[in-house]
Amino acid sequence: MKIACVVGPGFEDSELRVPYDRFRAAGHEVTLIGPKRGDRLDGKRGREQVSADMGIAEARPGDFDALFIPGGYSPDKLRADRRFIDFVRAFRDRPILAICHGPQLLISAEMVRDRTLTSWKTVQIDLRNAGADVRDQDVVVDGNLVTSRGPSDVDAFVRESLALLGGGAEAHP
Repeated sequence: MKIACVVGPGFEDSELRVPYDRFRAAGHEVTLIGPKRGDRLDGKRGREQVSADMGIAEARPGDFDALFIPGGYSPDKLRADRRFIDFVRAFRDRPILAICHGPQLLISAEMVRDRTLTSWKTVQIDLRNAGADVRDQDVVVDGNLVTSRGPSDVDAFVRESLALLGGGAEAHP
């Protein structure tokens, strides 16, 4: 599958790197979509640096099968840009994989009402206020939506994401 990964500055290092590497190991193509093609984006812990493969202005949702939203500060920054919200909204009926603060983009895209999700603890109240059923557990799967709380849950997040996407055993730790 072709996976769009929306990412901005201050992403949570492990929440991008670990799923990215495991999705690719399972045979999926992952495209990093940032504010502008070639933007150098630094993880909030300073361990990871990535460059955007594509800018949001050139990204077309129809070119992708699934959406991946890593957490950290990135989702809050991206949701200030209407183009990212519109891009995310286009995945309503396709696989969406969001970890930690990733659901902030889903809230802004008005995609959480009557859905069951989890997220970082400070985002959970925002999800409830937006009409979501929030669970405080390592991973929650609700149809096409996989969510996790944070870095300590990344293995469960990848496991359930690959179960939804389809992926080889080599992608599991």
